[in-house]
Parts: sequence; C-alpha cells; structure tokens
Amino acid sequence: MTAVWVATPAQAADVTRLLLAFRDWFESEEPSTESMAASVAALIEDPATEYLLGRDGEAEPPCGVCQLRFRHSVWTGTPDCWLEDLYVADSGRGRGVGRALVELACDRARLRGAERIELDTNETNATAIALYESLGFSAASKVHGPVTGRDMFMGRRL
Repeated sequence: MTAVWVATPAQAADVTRLLLAFRDWFESEEPSTESMAASVAALIEDPATEYLLGRDGEAEPPCGVCQLRFRHSVWTGTPDCWLEDLYVADSGRGRGVGRALVELACDRARLRGAERIELDTNETNATAIALYESLGFSAASKVHGPVTGRDMFMGRRL
C-alpha cells in the first residue's frame, strides 16, 4: 500500500537522504551533503515550502520525496505552486509512489488556494513526462490570448 504525507521537521533527515539520492542520480557532487542538510532544515520550517514523503508499504522508510514552493502570482491573484523536485528511489519505482506524490502535491496546492502548479523536467525523461501528462500536465503555453506553442523553462547561473 502506498502512503504519502507532508513531512514534518522531525523528518528532515529522510528528506535530505532522498534529495541526496536525487543528486547522485544526476551524477553530481553538488550540493554537498552539509549544504543539502542545511537547506532542508531551513526550508522545512519555511511556510512557503512543503516537502512530501512517500513509501510503498507500511513498515518501509520513505522512498520518495517531492518539494513544493509557493509564491503569489500577480496573474491569478492566488498562490502559484512550483513542484521543484520529485524523486523516487529504485525500490519504489513503478509502484505508484511518484503518482501518489504528484496527486498529493496537486491537493496541497489546491488547499492553499493555488490555481496552477508548474514544474520542469528534462525533455529526454520520457518516464517523468508520461507521468506528468497522465496527471494533466502539459507543455502547451499558459499565456492567455492568441499565443501558442510550448512553455520553456529557462535559467542562467549568476
């Protein structure tokens, strides 16, 4: 049975462990373990951030994590929810943990009054794209009016 819930500050170590596993999955060495732990400790106390945890089975430790960030949108007059990270360890993949985490993320966003939830994923990550599309996410433009096309996530290091 899949279980998902909002992480408490007492579960910061589980959140950190899973985010470090996500970092490792990317074959990266940054951020450091210490930096990740400090960031999770700060953000888990931030009212604009929620971490969700999930597991497959009652007795197992969490095998999935989802990070949500909230900010007010001038376009909707409501909070926007950014699904910043979703990771499920190999032990939980294909068992509904990721789906349950995204469904809870949408529920949490609605509960906080958000009218939209957004995320980014790599265009080569077919598994993630299939999951997100099956839950109603789309790359179609969110711009109102005659503009068409796909939204693009863009970034720049400073």
